[in-house]
Amino acid sequence: MKKFDPSKHLLVPKHSRASDKEKEELLKKYNVSVTQLPRISRKDSAIAGLNLKPGDVVKIVRKSPTAGEAVFYREVLDD
Repeated sequence: MKKFDPSKHLLVPKHSRASDKEKEELLKKYNVSVTQLPRISRKDSAIAGLNLKPGDVVKIVRKSPTAGEAVFYREVLDD
């Protein structure tokens, strides 16, 4: 039996690890620390296959009817 992969589902937006440079630019642009970003659990099924560790930043790209694409960032938590 095939195992279901939620990250391949039509309604799940693209999740990826933000590079160190991208993370640094994000924090500088908005003058925030990583801990001030919204959070996502390391165990979340959408990022399970990304091998992330606490403190990493996830980049989420969602389709938007007005902007085309909307980008969101989340801090990875170990819970």
